[in-house]
Amino acid sequence: MSDHVPVSYDIDEVLDRLPAYCEAAVSLRDTLLANLVMAGEIPSPTFREERRIRFLTDRFNECGLSNCSTDESGNGFGLLPGTRGKRTILMTAHADTSFDESVDHTITLLPDKAVGPGISDDSLGIAALATMPNLMEKAGVVLRSNLLLMGATRSLGRGNMTGLRFFLDHSKIHLSAGLCVEGVQLGRLSHESLGMMRCEIQVNVPELYDWTRFGAMSAITTLNEVINHVNGIRLPRAPRTSIMLGRISGGSTSVAVATTASLRLEIRSEADELVEDIGSQLKDIVDEVATRSGATVDLDIIARRNPGGIGYSHPLTRAGKAVLERLDVQPRLGPSISELSAFIYRKIPALTVGLTRGSKFNELDESIEIAPIFTGMAQLLALIEIIDRGTPDAD
Repeated sequence: MSDHVPVSYDIDEVLDRLPAYCEAAVSLRDTLLANLVMAGEIPSPTFREERRIRFLTDRFNECGLSNCSTDESGNGFGLLPGTRGKRTILMTAHADTSFDESVDHTITLLPDKAVGPGISDDSLGIAALATMPNLMEKAGVVLRSNLLLMGATRSLGRGNMTGLRFFLDHSKIHLSAGLCVEGVQLGRLSHESLGMMRCEIQVNVPELYDWTRFGAMSAITTLNEVINHVNGIRLPRAPRTSIMLGRISGGSTSVAVATTASLRLEIRSEADELVEDIGSQLKDIVDEVATRSGATVDLDIIARRNPGGIGYSHPLTRAGKAVLERLDVQPRLGPSISELSAFIYRKIPALTVGLTRGSKFNELDESIEIAPIFTGMAQLLALIEIIDRGTPDAD
């Protein structure tokens, strides 16, 4: 990955303006929270993000941005042209959440926090994009580079970052750098991506299953055999590799034999070849258990990420760390499986950052703290300006 990202000059001048950026963000509290409530109360499950994207592009229009539009994948865009416009910075947040239309999406604002489903992942990220033009105007920041704000569709689960991948594959815009905005946690600074394979193993017992022949008790018993084999897979200490068993479901009642059961799991590793190898072992396990049990056992790959990144010493990573330290926030550098992977795959320097602190993630009463959001917004503004200013002769 190229280190030619425009952040190699002395950044102290930008860091010195961080208190003013925080004050500007606080002055826009009502605007930001209004955007948060409006975005958060629009159901936006993966593959059905149209209404939230329309909200975002409408907000971009109201702020006077250029090229407020959508593409063939449903992504929403707003462009803030730079004074020179020879470089483009992409700031993106995913528009989808894990909650469908059947869930009550009411957002509750309390004095110190906001509560509601999907509020941290990633309604706050969308609200930050919608508020960024107001913050730049309030803080008096004028960029030389173009700033492209993007609400990405089809990111979570089976979406597998389809929206962002589509844009990066088809856009003719040369991107200097990218920022992936997540609601939580403030201090997060992801500069590299792990290799990842997210899978679902589904067990189905045929209607005319011969219980006496195979000796199984239910689909859950068969799934348990799969899990025992998965737990027997040998994992190396280096490169760092893990198998995360996420969600198990099966059956409908305690008085009926379970005829279906499923397991969600993730393989994560610093080495892509290990992800592929373990994925192959999973396929062998599924085939073996299916043959021995007589049940139907299927392995479905839901999402995939490639490993890589810009490195701890890259100028963009150093800039992110310096901004957080000046804000008295402890940087937490670590790998990500977020949209960052799509930038890395295309050799575009990028970071994933968080905006605030929160709790009860992926639950209906998920909550985020309000006060740290303004620090998170100041962080975004400083990073944009640092990337934009770059070396004096970069343009």
